[in-house]
Amino acid sequence: MKFIQHKRSKEVEKWLRQEETEQKRRYRKIVAEQDALTPKRDKWIADFLYRIQTRGVHVHYNQMRKVAPEEIPVKPKRKFKVVF
Repeated sequence: MKFIQHKRSKEVEKWLRQEETEQKRRYRKIVAEQDALTPKRDKWIADFLYRIQTRGVHVHYNQMRKVAPEEIPVKPKRKFKVVF
């Protein structure tokens, strides 16, 4: 693979460094906000899993099927990862 040789001006290099710094700052802020939601998210997930075991899920139109406890995935030991 061949790359096109080019040179960036000092202004462009400075702008790129500033952009990278700002993006990293925004990313850290988003991650902190997502981490702060962890207790609520865990409750939402628990409520959802309870609901699909008691009420069920729609399989076709108005037909519902309850999810057996064996079908519920085990919560992983790693940190919950939100993709955004």
